[in-house]
Amino acid sequence: MIIKRRFLFLFLALVISAFVYSDIGYSAAKAKPQEGLPSLAELVKKENPAVVNISTTQIIKPRKKGEPKERSPHGQGPYDKDFRDFWDDFLGELPKDFKTQSLGSGFIIRKDGLILTNNHVIEDAEEIMVRLNDEREFKAKVIGKDKKIDIALLKIEDKGELPIAELGDSDKLEIGEWVLAIGNPFGLGHTVTAGIVSAKGRVIGAGPYDDFIQTDASINPGNSGGPLFNMKGEVVGINTAITASGQGIGFAIPINTVKNLLPQIEKEGKVTRGWLGIMIQEVTKELAKSLNLKSEEGALVGDVISGGPAEKAGIMRGDVIIEFNGKKIKKMKELPATVANTPVGKDVKVKVIRESAEKVITVKIGKLPEEKEASADIVKETNNKLGMRVQDITPELAKQFGFEKAEGVIVAEVERGSPAFDAGIRRGDVILEIDKTPVKKIDDYEKLIGKKKKGDTLLLLVKRGESTTFYTIKVEE
Repeated sequence: MIIKRRFLFLFLALVISAFVYSDIGYSAAKAKPQEGLPSLAELVKKENPAVVNISTTQIIKPRKKGEPKERSPHGQGPYDKDFRDFWDDFLGELPKDFKTQSLGSGFIIRKDGLILTNNHVIEDAEEIMVRLNDEREFKAKVIGKDKKIDIALLKIEDKGELPIAELGDSDKLEIGEWVLAIGNPFGLGHTVTAGIVSAKGRVIGAGPYDDFIQTDASINPGNSGGPLFNMKGEVVGINTAITASGQGIGFAIPINTVKNLLPQIEKEGKVTRGWLGIMIQEVTKELAKSLNLKSEEGALVGDVISGGPAEKAGIMRGDVIIEFNGKKIKKMKELPATVANTPVGKDVKVKVIRESAEKVITVKIGKLPEEKEASADIVKETNNKLGMRVQDITPELAKQFGFEKAEGVIVAEVERGSPAFDAGIRRGDVILEIDKTPVKKIDDYEKLIGKKKKGDTLLLLVKRGESTTFYTIKVEE
């Protein structure tokens, strides 16, 4: 009996101990602070004052009879482009001038009121108003802008010292790093979103110098021109674009790209860029094989502009540029911005691969001329194994399309799904060379094509508009 009691007491003691210790453990777990993402509140308080809301006003004038419809870049007012088209189509011409408004963002970069934003935010604006975080409003003037990079400098006048956003180093930004976007989405005023850097060096077809930071921090219409901050409170990008086909993807201009241009924009009101005078293209795996290159690095020269710096220096079509002014060129997209940022008149050494050998050429950088309007594709008529029909360029066709000589063959038709179509050849293209052999007539074309058998790859030099490009086509029949 005594033994049974002892076992009972021991069992009760164990149960009570387990309960007490589990309760203590539970209390300790409750008391232990939970770990998670850091608060961004202090960072937002510090940086918010330097971010501004920008509203612009544009005058839409009545369209004259017979004047073609031209869509306005702004369209957030009651008399936007769609309304004007509706009025013109059904009610006649607009009776008088109307104002339309557009909204965007920006940020102060100097205490005297210098503001950075996107060019498309203020383009064609009759009036620009800037509202600060403290609700004060100022009329702004444009100091300078650059359409190619899509940036603009504004200036407001204030007697006191304005809050500024510190510019950081976007080159040090890493994929996966936390970033913060502040702006004026949908005209809602100061709005904060956070996310990470999804990718760097994105090309989205916005311009010749695409090099965007991709982020999943929410960016919406109205955020354009606003800052993208890192966790140190430094501006690493300018929020610029969104993708219409996806959610949670935004793009920002790297701030280092902008910093290099700011002194010139402020002083001259625009950017003067270096110019090499060549048309380039990417070195694909097929092109590398056709040109006997060891790798796919570099920028392939598809055409050399007559009278340009490259032609004067001796750079030739078919050269592959692998180094410019001491900088390695691994991808074609790296060259345009590198050349553009080179001072006009500077002598630079350009390393190229020509006929499998490296060659260094000294080029004096020229000034990028005003852009010309792109020529329309030529459309005008011996079926073959490549799936396209060609015809000789007659003197009449040469005159019609502005060719200097009636030489080459013009593509009259390309079959969808054919080797030529898949390679990128289109109706209106002019074939100048096949495997580096000139093609002056259809006889030359058929002779060169006739030598090829199934599995062979052809290297074509094609003229489209004012540029020439290399294409590779694999024979399938």
